[in-house]
Amino acid sequence: MTRYLIALLALTIATLFANAGLADAPVTVRIDSGPVTGRQVGDIEVFKGIPFAAPPVGPLRWRPPQPVAAWTAPRDASVYGPACPQVTYPGVPNAGGYVGPTSEDCLNLNVWAPKGARHAPVMVWIFGGGNVAGANSIPPNDGSAFARDGIVLVSVNYRLGALGFFAHPALTKAAPAGEPLANYAIMDQIAALKWVRRNIARFGGDPANVTIFGESAGGEDVLTLMTSPAARGLFAKATVQSGGGWSKAPDLTEAEARGVALAQKLGLPADASTDQLRALPVAGLLGAGRGFQGVSPIVDGRIVTETIAQAFAKGDQATAPLIIGTNSDEASLLPPAGYSAYLANQSPAVVAAYPAEAVDPATLARAVFDDETMGAPARWIAGKQSVKAPAFLYYFSYVRVVRRGEIPGANHTSENPYVFDTQMGIPNYADQIQAEDRAMAALVHSCWVSFAKTGAPTCERAPAWPAYAPGSDQLMEFGLTADVRARFRKAQRDAVESAVGP
Repeated sequence: MTRYLIALLALTIATLFANAGLADAPVTVRIDSGPVTGRQVGDIEVFKGIPFAAPPVGPLRWRPPQPVAAWTAPRDASVYGPACPQVTYPGVPNAGGYVGPTSEDCLNLNVWAPKGARHAPVMVWIFGGGNVAGANSIPPNDGSAFARDGIVLVSVNYRLGALGFFAHPALTKAAPAGEPLANYAIMDQIAALKWVRRNIARFGGDPANVTIFGESAGGEDVLTLMTSPAARGLFAKATVQSGGGWSKAPDLTEAEARGVALAQKLGLPADASTDQLRALPVAGLLGAGRGFQGVSPIVDGRIVTETIAQAFAKGDQATAPLIIGTNSDEASLLPPAGYSAYLANQSPAVVAAYPAEAVDPATLARAVFDDETMGAPARWIAGKQSVKAPAFLYYFSYVRVVRRGEIPGANHTSENPYVFDTQMGIPNYADQIQAEDRAMAALVHSCWVSFAKTGAPTCERAPAWPAYAPGSDQLMEFGLTADVRARFRKAQRDAVESAVGP
C-alpha cells in the first residue's frame, strides 16, 4: 500500500508538472510580416506587443502609418509593447496618464485567442483617455475572459495628443495628393483593422465577423470609424461606451491654426518647415500640448469627411448593428468648481426640464451634464442607426457593493471591468469585489459576447434586450438588476436635444 501511495503521488506530481508546462508554453503563429511567439495560458493563446505598422518616428512622424519591416526569426510576443507618448504621473495611477513605459515607436497590438479556434468572432478594442492618454495594456482591458468565451480579442495602441491629431500648413503642403491629414490616430486604428483583416484567421478569428468597440474617446473614435469611408468594410458591428456623438469637430483650417500656435509655443516660426516640425522633441510636444485642443477627430476632407453628427443625420454611417450607451455618473468628468459656470450656460428650457434636481445646484449640474454630454447623444445616435441596422441602447448604473452610498452613481469608465469581466485582476480593488459584483460582470460581459457572435445582445439571467426604436424609446438598464426601461429620462433628453443637439 505504501509503495502504491508513493507511486500515485509520483504520478500526480509528474502530471502537475506536465500540466504546468502546458498551461504556460510558447506558441508561434506566422503572420504576414513574420513569425511571432506568444504564450499558451491554459486554453488561451496570448500574443502581446505585435507591431502592425512601422515606427512613426523621424520622417514618418505625422504621416499615415507605413508597412512594418518584415522579419524571419520568431519575434517575442510575450510582453506588452510600450504605450504611445503621453503626459504620465509615475506612482499616481489613474491620474490622467498611463503609468508605464512609453515610446514614439508604439504602434503595437495584442491578441487573446481561444486555443484551437476556427472562424471565431473577433472584437477590436479602442481604449479611452481623451485621445491624449491610455494604453492597450492596462489590467481592466485584459482580453482573457473574451477568449475564454470564444472570442478573439485584439487591443490596439494608437498615437495620442499632438502626435495623433495635428495639422500644420507645412504638412498639408508636403502631403502627396489625396493623402489623409491630421487624424493620425484614426489612421492607426484603420491600419490595425487592416492588419486584422489580413492576419486574424491565423489566430483562429473570422475576418468577416469583426466588432469594433471603444469607451469615451475610444467610443468617439468608433463613431468616427463608422462614418469614415476609409474604414468601410473593415468591421461588421460596433459598440460605443460613453462616446458622445455631438462634438463640434474642427475643420482642417482651424486645426492648422492650432498647429501653428503649438509650434510657435515651442519656438518655431509661423512658416516652420516639415523638418523643423518633425525635429521637435516629444517631451516638448507633451508639455506644450497640455490642454491641446486637437484631441478629437478633425474634418480633413480625406479620411474624416464630415462630423459624426452630420454623417448620422444624413445616413452616411456604416450599416452595422450597434450597442451604445452611457453611465449614470458621467458627471464625474465635471469638476465641482465648474458647476456654476456650467449651469450659467444652460437655457431656461433645459433647466425647466429638471424640476426634481433643481433644488440643489450641484445635483442639477450633474444631471444636465450626464444627459447633454452622453445620454441624449447616445439616444439620438441609436435612433439614427436604427433606420439602417439594429441598435441597442443601455444605461449603466451599477455601483459595486463597497462603494454604494459613497458615490452618486456609476462614474465614467466604471463599466469597463464589467464588459471585460476583469474586476478580479485590477490591483487597486480586486480584494473588494463581492459575489454580487461578479454576477453583474458576468451578465454584462455575456451581452457583449453574444452581440459579437450574433449581432444581438442576449444576456445571461436578464430579460430580452429590445432593439431601439424612437417610438418605443426602450433601453436596458444595468442597475442592481438588469431591466428594460421605456422612455427613460425622455423629457430631460428631449429638452437637451432641442437646445444643443445637432
